[in-house]
Amino acid sequence: MSVGKRGLLLVIPLIAFAVGGGLHVPPAGLGHGWSGDAGFELALESMPALPDWAQDELPDFSQYQDTTEKKAAFFSFLYPRIVLANSRVLIERSYLESLSGKNELTDQEQQWLDNQAERLRVESPSGSIEQFKLLRKRLDVIPPSLILAQAANESAWGTSRFATEGNNLFGQWCFSKGCGLVPNARGEGSSHEVARFSSPYRSVRAYIQNLNRHPTYRTLRDIRLADRQQSEDLSGLDLAGGLLGYSERGQDYVKEIRAMIHYNNLEFYDDDFRNVIKDQSPDHLQQLASSSPETELLPGQDTADAPKEG
Repeated sequence: MSVGKRGLLLVIPLIAFAVGGGLHVPPAGLGHGWSGDAGFELALESMPALPDWAQDELPDFSQYQDTTEKKAAFFSFLYPRIVLANSRVLIERSYLESLSGKNELTDQEQQWLDNQAERLRVESPSGSIEQFKLLRKRLDVIPPSLILAQAANESAWGTSRFATEGNNLFGQWCFSKGCGLVPNARGEGSSHEVARFSSPYRSVRAYIQNLNRHPTYRTLRDIRLADRQQSEDLSGLDLAGGLLGYSERGQDYVKEIRAMIHYNNLEFYDDDFRNVIKDQSPDHLQQLASSSPETELLPGQDTADAPKEG
């Protein structure tokens, strides 16, 4: 699908923004996150193969002169990748729950559990109630509105050097020589690089893992867990409160991310995603996790749920 056609698919969510007349295009920041890997997942028999489009490169968003078209194209490219990544997390989460109900695990099941604990930095006795509790807290989805807002902020709407050269939409760092791109403004004595990913999808997957495991984002996970326990909808606006450590700007950064969610009507995507995953049966999650073409994961299939112009 051409970028031009893609850009026309998600104009509806931006209508409220466009009518307001405001324009919020913040400069790209350098997120202080750690990628930790290249956005890969642990092997799991129930996990379908990734669709081919997950390996697509980033489109050239700099070609857009009209800001609303540019934003629509950016969101319509990224949102299916968010649904894809989150649905695959839900398959892993479902498998975790199935293991928690067993009296005895096979060697293969135990190995998967321990590998997840290592990946998500859970240090508890293998197979213990505490291990399952912590894994359940960390192996969870991130609301689309938060992902979209941070991606737009950190990548300058997909036009930053780190986005175009490294498919890195979130400013994630890595720490081995040659693992990514060296920042032009890297301070003397610093050794970090900005991670390079094989595709934007891998960047999304690694970003979700980063928020799910790094101690800096414990507050974000606490907010998400509290919402789960109270049967509240997960909200990007709420979870943004756990991003104080993502940028040295602290609370100002949190305010900017929340403003981007408001200005760009990104709660629409949270609503759509909740509707998409109401059915969490294995068949439905596997369909989401392997959908092809990517347009099957675009929002607005039910026009009654689309935001109205006002």
